[in-house]
Amino acid sequence: KTREGRPIKIENNKMAAINGAANTRIHGSVLNLYDATRVQSPMINGQAANWSDVDAAVKKALESAAGSGKQSVLLTSTVISPTSQKLINEFASQNSNFKHVMYDSFSYSGKLDAIEAATGARALPTYNFKKADVIVSFGADFLGDWTGQRVNGDYSSRRIPGKNMSRHIQFESNMTNTGAMADKRYKVKPSELGAALTALYNEITGSSLAAGKTALSAEIKNAAKELKAAGRKGLVVSGTNDADIEAITIAINKALGADGTTLSYSKKAHFRKGSDAAMNQLIADMNAGNVGTLMVDNLNVAYVLSGNDKLASGMKKVGTTVYFTEKMDETANVANIICAKHNCLESWGDAMPADGEYSITQPTIRPLFDTRQMEDCLLTWSGNSQSYYKYLTNNWSTGILGGSEWSKALHDGVLTKGGSFISTPVMAASAMAVADTSAVSDSTGFVEGIIDDVKGLFTSDEAEQTTTSTNTSFTVDLNAAAGRLSKNSGGKYEIEFYQKTGMGVGQLANNPWLQEFPDPITRVGWDNYLTMSASDALELGIKNWHVSNGALNGHTANITVNGKSIENVPVFIQPGQAKGSVGFAVGYGREGIGRAAEGVGVNAFAVMANGQHSAAVEITATETEHEYACIQLAHTMMGRKIVNETVLDTYLNTPKEEWNKVTIFETFKGPLTAAETNLWDDFDHQAGPMWNMSIDLNLCNGCGACVIACQSENNVPVVGKDEMRRSRDMHWIRIDRYYSSDMTDEVAEENGVSGIEKFAAMEHPSESPDVFFQPVMCQHCNHAPCETVCPVAATTHSAEGLNHMAYNRCIGTRYCANNCPYKVRRFNWFQYHDGAKEQFNINYAMNEDLGRMVLNPDVTVRSRGVMEKCSLCIQRIQLGKLEAKNEGRKLKDGEIRTACMDACDSGAITFGDVNNKESAVFALKNDSRMYHLLEEVGTQPSIFYQTKVRNRA
Repeated sequence: KTREGRPIKIENNKMAAINGAANTRIHGSVLNLYDATRVQSPMINGQAANWSDVDAAVKKALESAAGSGKQSVLLTSTVISPTSQKLINEFASQNSNFKHVMYDSFSYSGKLDAIEAATGARALPTYNFKKADVIVSFGADFLGDWTGQRVNGDYSSRRIPGKNMSRHIQFESNMTNTGAMADKRYKVKPSELGAALTALYNEITGSSLAAGKTALSAEIKNAAKELKAAGRKGLVVSGTNDADIEAITIAINKALGADGTTLSYSKKAHFRKGSDAAMNQLIADMNAGNVGTLMVDNLNVAYVLSGNDKLASGMKKVGTTVYFTEKMDETANVANIICAKHNCLESWGDAMPADGEYSITQPTIRPLFDTRQMEDCLLTWSGNSQSYYKYLTNNWSTGILGGSEWSKALHDGVLTKGGSFISTPVMAASAMAVADTSAVSDSTGFVEGIIDDVKGLFTSDEAEQTTTSTNTSFTVDLNAAAGRLSKNSGGKYEIEFYQKTGMGVGQLANNPWLQEFPDPITRVGWDNYLTMSASDALELGIKNWHVSNGALNGHTANITVNGKSIENVPVFIQPGQAKGSVGFAVGYGREGIGRAAEGVGVNAFAVMANGQHSAAVEITATETEHEYACIQLAHTMMGRKIVNETVLDTYLNTPKEEWNKVTIFETFKGPLTAAETNLWDDFDHQAGPMWNMSIDLNLCNGCGACVIACQSENNVPVVGKDEMRRSRDMHWIRIDRYYSSDMTDEVAEENGVSGIEKFAAMEHPSESPDVFFQPVMCQHCNHAPCETVCPVAATTHSAEGLNHMAYNRCIGTRYCANNCPYKVRRFNWFQYHDGAKEQFNINYAMNEDLGRMVLNPDVTVRSRGVMEKCSLCIQRIQLGKLEAKNEGRKLKDGEIRTACMDACDSGAITFGDVNNKESAVFALKNDSRMYHLLEEVGTQPSIFYQTKVRNRA
């Protein structure tokens, strides 16, 4: 969405057949366009330069490399653009001894190696969770950060309670969003994942492959039984970078007959193409002095490989390093030539996420600075005078469109056609193509020997396939893979690296929206840390505790991984973490890229070997104290009906009164519900629309896209870590996360526990808890406690069922916040848009001229001393009503969509007029799963929830 030529909001493209939904980072990325610390012009050797000087210097470097017989290398992350790849290939044909190497910051090279050996194509399969009756995941956080394909919508379509509801079983070390949504979740250390997977293969096929010890034999047998019953509608996925584990996964899916149903190897996905082996070979070539010119794009290689000393030494031996970048980041600091790069919202481009599925990138604003696209640079350096826009449109008109209309494809942003990704003959990325890894450093031991091993994983008799095949044919020889997996040993403690939903690999680290976003699992912002089980923390003497103002503090630890150490890493005690394992998020510990990122967190990449997702770790507790910005300190529901839950069998076969109980009060009129025992007169909501919202707790996976979308739409300020520690966060919508406890009313009654002892025990989460997510915003109560206590009528009730705020009437008494049982009102303690205050300098969205360009002009920027909260996007409601009025018609159901509803690709949020008996929200309000949060208080909210149902006995 743009206003006055300014991009201010990113929305989902629902026309896209694949990846039409934006995650948290994409919703937040619009802010990075207006980051004043972007590189604003090209530089040579640290000095400002013009593009003519850069062009001349790069051409000279390329000629020098060719003349001396050295390589010119383009190092990128995965190139998903067919037009960019075509241009790279043409550039390669004009420059002798040229290589294109792809490496992904969070690598899945091992997975690709196994798939390539099995199918002959170095590409991921596409997954169809819509068709999966039974899903078994081994460490794959497919609802969070996985291989790139967004499957949330497909997954959620099968999680609606009923006879067709899918069954989801998760084996993992770290507690993830995906594991939290599982019907059954089992904890397993990273080194034991292969043994569990091999045991599953043996159970399904009756084979006797070598399998290591696993403590989950019964659980594996049950999972195998369910998968065999599902057959081709079963799906097994794995999340590691281990070729052996992927080989077993491929074999299981083949045995189930899943190819062509729940996944497809013939319709390939192109989200990941990077090669650890090719990257290691490049490092060896640089250290050998064989690379004359290195050009790097879309990969902060000095940061993501900061644990590899050979990279740093190798880059010093390269004649000229050219870096395309938006930020003066870690790689920019060691490059000779800085090519200031367009932001994606200033760029032309295209993408092919999967075979036959295309999308188009078009600029939403003229470039703010003296920047260029990488593709325009390649065209200039190859002597081609046309712009990349012209090159792109020519490629589409002569090839991709195939008779379709360019203007329509550009308008829709997507196009579905036949075809597969353009070949990449210059890419030295295949593990098979690497001849020598002897020069690779010790820190890359994970990939040493994998080349020869991968060759032996599969027979090649039936490796060839066609793009029209619906069931890929290949044969897998698993003995070598299973043998290696059976010998895995990770030590007493193992570390598993992961990406936080809001931060990823740190590319957007200077984005204050994303830094302040509370992690869905830990509820911590402005930090990364080791996640550790309570039993391991007890053994090591590590504690987390609350201080006097309610904030969370904790101990730190020194860790050593791959021979490298980091001191004073914060430790967060995480329910559901596998004993003997710790999690460590990458993407933090950045340097010199802006105020929002400076000094935040620890660089996990510094101890992470190339492509390595897990390793043995030594942990030593310290007495150092760390301060967390954790905004949720109550982790259980303590027996209350906050998230209402039941199991599928009960839901299908018993009356709703047994699993969705309504609070009954004994009155002089007899038993009455909370809705029938009013202290207020009812409002008349029949004359016009009455806005209601339904939130389905079966579909919400806690991803947080709604939180950032709301922040972007409604100009919600950033407050910083210190204010978050004082519980002064300003988000209009929060996603509460609850754990189950071993202590319940039933357990207490059986064991004679009561009173304070019972409730104290209820506060402690189980070590293997069920997890519940619940989005909570202003509930727009029809009997609103806030309205009755406001002395100046700043908060009032509308005829359409909304709770309004008149900001200019508010005098900041905060009576309303004290009287709100849902604690959803936010008070502006400070002038967050006042850049003069040092503590808010991180918030460039409000206190810098450039940053203010992201603000939505339809929403007031609130001042100090004013209360604010969710308005259910009243500006969108009013716009929808005015458009319908101008066209002389009634509003259509679904025509008005709140920002949170638009952002939710799982379909958990439904908004509409409940007075319209044909509306979706009316049907949901009359569904048997519907309940109100804290209904016993009698506030009669306009927000309601759908009971969570797990598919288990």
